[in-house]
Amino acid sequence: MTIAIVCVILAGFLPIIAAGIAKFGPTENAASAPYDNNKPREWLAKQTGLRARANAAQANTFESLPFFYIAIAIAMFLQAPQDRIDVLAITYLLARVAYIACYVMDWANLRTFVWLVGFACTVALFFQI
Repeated sequence: MTIAIVCVILAGFLPIIAAGIAKFGPTENAASAPYDNNKPREWLAKQTGLRARANAAQANTFESLPFFYIAIAIAMFLQAPQDRIDVLAITYLLARVAYIACYVMDWANLRTFVWLVGFACTVALFFQI
């Protein structure tokens, strides 16, 4: 198993981590009602602050996965140099972890920068062939 494949697997867990922060993590509002598993989407729609940002990070992370997965698959299928694929995959993964952290912490400018890094890694995978 290559490093890039491990990154693909780990990237799949990132939205779950962001969802966990949104549903069970700390809250900025002490009066916030506990997570309602009977109506999870309604409950999340009412959240603000950290929980709302973590939920938005979850959604954006899910949105980024297909493009990344396809880029890895195409690069590997066309036999791009594996070391370059691995470096770009690791960088993407680290950028997405940083993205979630920046989103949760409300660091908008840094969040945009790390989003661009992750996106650039995905696009670069297509040019390794």
